[in-house]
Amino acid sequence: MPGFLEPTPVVLFYFALKTFGYLMALLPLAAVRGVVARGLSRGLALAALAVALVGLAAQFGPAAVGLYTGPVYRASFAISGAGGGLALPLLASLCLAGSGLVAGARWRVVDFLHGALFAILIGAWWLAR
Repeated sequence: MPGFLEPTPVVLFYFALKTFGYLMALLPLAAVRGVVARGLSRGLALAALAVALVGLAAQFGPAAVGLYTGPVYRASFAISGAGGGLALPLLASLCLAGSGLVAGARWRVVDFLHGALFAILIGAWWLAR
């Protein structure tokens, strides 16, 4: 039976997006909002930036420095795999969405791009289930 254990392109896209692409795409959006916003909006944007950086460091850091065993590797594996791999992307997204809802938010194009990115993630998740 050919194709039984082969994932569909939608499933592959979803896994690639949640594992590699989402936090990388969210990072510049949070950085821009962190620079141009004021007050609580800036704080939430910087929190989104920090969560995205932690997620990317947990995903790529151990392999970049050659750690494939030990407590650091296990901790980074647990952080990047929390919630099926969606905990950090959703937390960063929640912080960035919150930064657009409070006073001091500027450059609404960041909210539009974030909404489109989030819609793509949720759509890919829905199609992949």
